[in-house]
Amino acid sequence: MLTVGDRFPEFSLKATVSLDDGREFADITNESHPGKWRVVFSWPMDFTFVCPTEIAEFGRRNVDFAAREAQVLGLSTDTHYVHLAWRRGHPDLRDLPFPMLADTRRELSRSLGILHKTEGVCLRATFIVDPKGIIRFASVNDLSVGRNVDEVLRVLDALQSGQLTPCNWRRGELTLGAA
Repeated sequence: MLTVGDRFPEFSLKATVSLDDGREFADITNESHPGKWRVVFSWPMDFTFVCPTEIAEFGRRNVDFAAREAQVLGLSTDTHYVHLAWRRGHPDLRDLPFPMLADTRRELSRSLGILHKTEGVCLRATFIVDPKGIIRFASVNDLSVGRNVDEVLRVLDALQSGQLTPCNWRRGELTLGAA
């Protein structure tokens, strides 16, 4: 799996971005959000149980990421048509404010090293990528365990502070001085 200090891979993927007729899809690349931090999170597959809880929470917290100049990008190996059908059919996903990337050929997932070894679907991985395209945070959960969006925001705040931050540090708290 790619990790802290690695360059996030180049990609060009179809994404589901809207429910509006004729505007459902867009092409998203690694250069689509210049100058922004990116929070890229993956889930195993659409129409499952844990996944919508995470996706919906990233959607609810999108304003918090946007306030930090960060673009959220969701990712799975499902097609953009499957993403669209799921969004249309699931009330918590209808109004998602971020793209759902369709890594159907598994190229980005394979490059990131986040494909489950036997299931062939994405693990629950999260990457925080700085504006220069460098991975600054990487985590992965087992298929059955949802992640904590508050923790992703906390780590983003810590990274953006440019300071040494202690355990459980929160935005606005004192950072550590170098000894």
